[in-house]
Amino acid sequence: MTGRDGKLTIEGERAVLTFERRLPYPVEKVWSAITDPAHRNQWMGQTTIDPREGGVIEMVPTGPPQPPEQKKMTGRIRVWDPPRVFEHEWSQRVLAGTEPSVVRYELERDGEGTLLRFSHRGLGVSDAQGFLPGTGAFFDRLEAYLADKPMPNWAKRYEEIAGAPPTAWEK
Repeated sequence: MTGRDGKLTIEGERAVLTFERRLPYPVEKVWSAITDPAHRNQWMGQTTIDPREGGVIEMVPTGPPQPPEQKKMTGRIRVWDPPRVFEHEWSQRVLAGTEPSVVRYELERDGEGTLLRFSHRGLGVSDAQGFLPGTGAFFDRLEAYLADKPMPNWAKRYEEIAGAPPTAWEK
């Protein structure tokens, strides 16, 4: 299954999402957009980060269309290697059935720009099917933010990528 540059791979009862995007911006600018709460708040949602291995990340994503307490994500930072690798746990305790998983951003210089490799592993298959278009929509917002352009509406982008509204997020 694919969605706006993303791929869903099923491994038994677990799934992995992978994305790869080439961004025409320096690694440091992309790193800042991903890890600095002042920037991340703009395209992803309200975020706090204790920027160190063992630190904590908490976030309430802009999408999906659910109450904030159902979207809140927390996790421990597993890898903090500026400006190359940021990996953290992803846990949404309020959503029944959503299991803890791991998110990883890897940045690599690509000429004048950056190659962003992203993975979200350890997801349940049904959660991953909803996360795939949702993550693609967030990366579209990241690209617009980096370009200083108006950001697309998350729910509208989700629907365009998935071909259906984001009802898969509603449990």
